[in-house]
Parts: sequence; C-alpha cells; structure tokens
Amino acid sequence: MTRTITPQEAQRQLAAGEALLIDVREPAEFAASHIPLAVSLPLSGLPEALAELPRDRTLIFQCQSGMRSSQACALAAQRAESVSLDGGIVAWRAAGLPVVGNAGLRLSIFRQVQMIVGAMVALLVLAGFAGLTAAFAIAGLMGAMLAFAGATGWCGLAMLLARMPWNRAAPAS
Repeated sequence: MTRTITPQEAQRQLAAGEALLIDVREPAEFAASHIPLAVSLPLSGLPEALAELPRDRTLIFQCQSGMRSSQACALAAQRAESVSLDGGIVAWRAAGLPVVGNAGLRLSIFRQVQMIVGAMVALLVLAGFAGLTAAFAIAGLMGAMLAFAGATGWCGLAMLLARMPWNRAAPAS
C-alpha cells in the first residue's frame, strides 16, 4: 500500500529541505497550475528519470487527486523513500496552500479529451443501433485511437484542444 502525506506535512518537509516534490501530471496540467517548488516529471517519463532523482530526500509524488502519484510511488519503491500527496493538488488547494497559476476551475485537456471521445463513441454506438452499422466501426476506430494515445503519450485531439482559446493562459497584466 502506498504511503501518503498530508498537504500540511508535505509543505513542512519541503520548507525544511527534507523532501523533493515531483508533479507527475502532464506538462499542460503543470503549466496551468502547480505547487511552488514542484518539479515537473510526467508519470510516463518517470522510469527513465529514476536514476537521476536524489536518494537523500523523501520523494513526494503529486498529481491532480492522488491516482497517478500512487503509481509513481510504486515505480520508485526500489529506488528511494517515496510518498504520495494525499488528494493531490486538489487537497493542497483546499488546504489553502499556495498554487502557481490559476486553473482551479478549468477542465484539464485530458478530461476534455475524455468527454469528447466518450460522447462521440456513445453517439456512434446509438447510430449503429439505429441502423448505421458503419458507426460501430468508427466507434471502434476512436477507441483504438484513444488506446494509441494512452500507450504513446501522443494525442492529436489533446494537441488541438491545447490551442483553443479557453485553454490558453490569460496574458499577464
């Protein structure tokens, strides 16, 4: 079972220099908002980077809500002491601790992809049951594309959504 740490205890350890905070979310999520002092290292790149991480400090892995950081702890278990930030950046923000950026209410690109693809597959399946059998093949293709995105980390829809006005950072004033 993954050990967890509260946001307050994580902040104390970070301030004391006892720990390194590693944000395992995707770069777009990190750019939108992150915890001060966090280092961006997406979960997909963690296995290759483990050898470079310090062994003399506790590694605190952090994501949006705690799922990916638990996976990161499992990957790092043999390498160094690691813990998962309980509740991720959501809990950190709820505790009133500082966050760089202002994406608290914005849906992540990945949630947007999930909503769009999920809705399209559901509509295509309904169209298939209504007699348009080609819709089943298109729904299957979309599922394959989503699996490809998960396996490779490359998602064309996510790249397109990142360019949309609602996903761009507001200009600094």
